[in-house]
Amino acid sequence: MKEDNNRRKFLKNLGIGAIGVSAMPADLFASPKIRSEQATEQKLATSQAADGARAYNEPYEDAYLSRVAFPLGGIGAGMFCIEGTGAISHMSVRNNPEIYNEPCMFAAISIKGMEKGARVLEGPVPIWKKFGQHDSGLGGGGGSWGLPRYQETKFTARFPFTAIDLQDASMPVKVSIKAWSPFIPTDADNSSLPVAGLEYEFENTSGKAVDAVFSYNARNFMQQRDAKNSVKPIANGFVLSQDGTEKAPEKAGDFAIFTDNDSTVVDHCWFRGDWWDAFTMAWNAVQAADVRKNAPVDSGAPGASLYVPLALNAGEKKTIKLMMAWYVPDTNLRVGDEPRNNDDQPCDPLTTEPANKFHKPWYSGKFKSVNEVAAYWQQNYRQLHKNSNTFKEAFYDSSLPPEVLEAVSANLTILKSPTVLRQTDGRFWCWEGCGDNWGSCHGSCTHVWNYAQAVSHLFPSLERSLRETEFEVSQNCNGHQQFRTSIPIRPVAHNFHAASDGQLGGIMKVYREWRISGDNAWLKRLYPKVKMSMDYCIKTWDPRSKGVLEEPHHNTYDIEFWGADPMCTTFYLGALTAITAMGKFLHEPTQNYEALYAKGKVFLENTLFNGEYFAQKIQWTGLNAPDPTTIKNRSVEAMALLQKEGPKYQYGSGCLSDGILGAWIADMCGLDITLDKGKIKQHLASVHKYNLKKDLSEHANPQRPTYAIGKEGGLLLCSWPQGGKLSIPFVYSDEVWTGIEYQVASHLMLTGQVNEGLEVVRACRDRYDGRVRNPFNEYECGHWYARAMASYGLLQALTGARFDAVDKVLHIDSKIGDFKSFISTNTGFGVISLKNGQPSLNVLYGTIPVKSFDISGQREISVKGRVKQAS
Repeated sequence: MKEDNNRRKFLKNLGIGAIGVSAMPADLFASPKIRSEQATEQKLATSQAADGARAYNEPYEDAYLSRVAFPLGGIGAGMFCIEGTGAISHMSVRNNPEIYNEPCMFAAISIKGMEKGARVLEGPVPIWKKFGQHDSGLGGGGGSWGLPRYQETKFTARFPFTAIDLQDASMPVKVSIKAWSPFIPTDADNSSLPVAGLEYEFENTSGKAVDAVFSYNARNFMQQRDAKNSVKPIANGFVLSQDGTEKAPEKAGDFAIFTDNDSTVVDHCWFRGDWWDAFTMAWNAVQAADVRKNAPVDSGAPGASLYVPLALNAGEKKTIKLMMAWYVPDTNLRVGDEPRNNDDQPCDPLTTEPANKFHKPWYSGKFKSVNEVAAYWQQNYRQLHKNSNTFKEAFYDSSLPPEVLEAVSANLTILKSPTVLRQTDGRFWCWEGCGDNWGSCHGSCTHVWNYAQAVSHLFPSLERSLRETEFEVSQNCNGHQQFRTSIPIRPVAHNFHAASDGQLGGIMKVYREWRISGDNAWLKRLYPKVKMSMDYCIKTWDPRSKGVLEEPHHNTYDIEFWGADPMCTTFYLGALTAITAMGKFLHEPTQNYEALYAKGKVFLENTLFNGEYFAQKIQWTGLNAPDPTTIKNRSVEAMALLQKEGPKYQYGSGCLSDGILGAWIADMCGLDITLDKGKIKQHLASVHKYNLKKDLSEHANPQRPTYAIGKEGGLLLCSWPQGGKLSIPFVYSDEVWTGIEYQVASHLMLTGQVNEGLEVVRACRDRYDGRVRNPFNEYECGHWYARAMASYGLLQALTGARFDAVDKVLHIDSKIGDFKSFISTNTGFGVISLKNGQPSLNVLYGTIPVKSFDISGQREISVKGRVKQAS
């Protein structure tokens, strides 16, 4: 009901009129204008998937549970997932993705005196696992799928919490599972803990007392080959343990499972035998409600169980709190080419020497063992829960559309996935995404992480560490920036092109991090390296000082664009704007940058705009770069095509969804690059018109089709509505990427095209509804792909809410009238509201030192009585 009311308010603010989430049919006797408004209202009000099934931001049930897997863990600490059924999977706690690692671990209840009274505390096994899981052709042995379980399941996500409700008509006990792990904006360390909590609430729905046993059971899934393994004791639980070896210390690891209940009894060693003996005997004990107590053995324990007696009077509820913690301190992860000569060294090499040969996770520098992690987790559980819940309540106390809240929160799970790592000194390092068993595309790739807007606001210190690495470690004294950073973080080999969009985007993001942090000293420290980077970009890609990138320039599509293109030129103009603003603040000369910007703006708006959208002007002659059509060692047919059409992998007259990406990045960074607003709006309208497809059945995609396929909808990377498509356009051009969908959606909203932006969001989330794809894993080149955190930009796009810590001004530029929304800053988070045009801020955690409000460019609205700081 609360979300329905929010939806009504949202519709009203758009000037559409609110008749409820279930919109009435248009009045056939109304005027065409009224009918049009009613049709728009009906379209907006349908907050559910296209087939009329699941509503956005609502529970997952039945078929929509099939692929649900929600990550639990800490930033850079590894994860495991709790599935929509309650099963545990994706066990990736060894500093590496293990997507198909579904260990045999499960909770169970056994009702004493009841025939067939034992149940695994999970819902039915999804149908796809019968023949879709890894090694399913071997019969699915070694897991718990064949055990009795509850028959009705409902899964509700409220990040970082999730609730699973289990019912079974044949059972007298209803079960609710709350799973969570700490996530507290601004508190990066407590959000990086290798821990998770599962709280099992039992309700006796019968009319008489129930005597039962709760158990948690696990094989020793930490076991590795050729090294000693064991199950060790811990208070009220057990530790699945694996020793390392001299040659392979990374094999060592511990996973603790324990309760806070002193009545807990532990079986540290399952039956040791052959075939499925151990698991069979463990289930026999569960089924019989047989509380077994076995002491630890030196090695070779197949698994362990803990038991908690559970007595429930009629109608009574009780909760058993299960805590998990892990500790895998060593890895063999070392990625990146080593420096070859002095040209590969950064200008301050003494500040970048790695402390370890291989990556070591942040938590291994804070804790010495899994026992220390477990003790910290237990001692601070209540406060960490409180603070995480404060974030959850603040985030969902919102009037924004449910599809927006779902898109943003679902992709925050990326920060709990193996996509992200933190090394022992706290610095952030990231893959682009997760392969099934490897990190996908290393190095905090600058052009991919350009899109991700969440970290800079939620954990600004981690985002600043990325800028420090880019400019102080991965950039040499010529200003060339290697867009893939090594891990452990250290000097890199400068043996590949710089990425134009990544390097120029980084300059804008230094401006953003400065304004978010308010740290003038930080800006002063970095500015010389930023200037070096900017000058390199000018010299390399705009040597004739035209204000556009003409020379071939590498970009996020893993190819080079030849000639001026609007995507990378808007990055250029954004970077020139940013360095001018930073330079003026520091009293540095900026005249050259201002002159280049003025030229580039004219070229972009007059030469690259075709009346409908901005397009590329392909050029491969008259450049410093050699003519690519004359390069030998190609096939005869490739040479013929080059000579006929010019360099491969261009977009020319195409309508590129990323066509003015740099302008969106600038907006997200709080930069006004003063481009023609009408042309910007028109370009985005054309992207919506030509690239958003409701049905892809007739779309030919010879590239990677499973991101969106068949009758699904999605936003294509590019289309050619005016003709001129080259035989081989840029790679990926026929694909659909969620990160680009979200940046286009939020950019549409920024230009007032809110309905169109929401259409794009819905197209994306309808594909990730749980039936075919995991709603909490938007993939691209890997699972939990970083680009999808562009979704966080939807909050700023709709509300314009951002806090400038330099001037201490809270900006609001609402595109939806009155609203209520979450806001996070460098020092605290809370809820920002606009009511009858008047702002208010309720700080719920930390502080936000607002001195004035700026509403749509009108500065100096008094904060008196409008800002409530956290107690």
